[in-house]
Formats: sequence, structure tokens, C-alpha cells
Amino acid sequence: MSDTKKPKKPSRQQVYTLLVEIGRKDGDGLPEKATGAALMCFASGVDEAEAVRETVAILKQADTNPLDVTGYGTLADREAEGHEIDDEERGLMQRALEENSVIVAQMTPFFD
Repeated sequence: MSDTKKPKKPSRQQVYTLLVEIGRKDGDGLPEKATGAALMCFASGVDEAEAVRETVAILKQADTNPLDVTGYGTLADREAEGHEIDDEERGLMQRALEENSVIVAQMTPFFD
């Protein structure tokens, strides 16, 4: 037997920026008078559909009520659109990629 290892395939994972609207649910942790919230998330996946599925599943596990998801694409997609992306945002995207995770970068509650 040979001791040589096969070279590791490059990961096909990419990080997608998602805006998730959530409604109210008991135990959701939103402010008392909030009617819901918008969550800016960075999620890894081999495609945007996988990133959305993973994000929705994790948010449901966290006792939130995801209602709608809008995808803004990968870092490259956003740069091509002219979005300004600061170092903190880039760092969170890199962390999502390294940890193969979903990171909620920002939460904005909605009030009537």
C-alpha cells in the first residue's frame, strides 16, 4: 500500500448573502412590540438553494418563523453589482465558509 494521500479536492462551497424576513413566534427573542424582523445572513452552500435550505432549517431550530428569503448571491456577485462590502462583512463571510455555517450578521426588528 502506498502512503501517498490523494490531494484534497477544492471545496465547492461558496458563501451567499441572504436577507430573511421572520414573523413572530413564542420564544423568538425579538423585542416585545416587534412584529417581525429582517436578518442579514451569510450562509455557505454548494449553491444558493442549499444555502437557503440550511439557513431556514437553522432559523426554525432557533425558534424563529422564517417567512421569506431574498438571495443576493456570492461575494463576487455582489462586487459585480457594485455593492460596498466592508472588512467586517468579508470576515464574517470567510468565517461562514471556514465553519460551513450560517452567520446572522445583522437583525433589524420591525414595528408597526
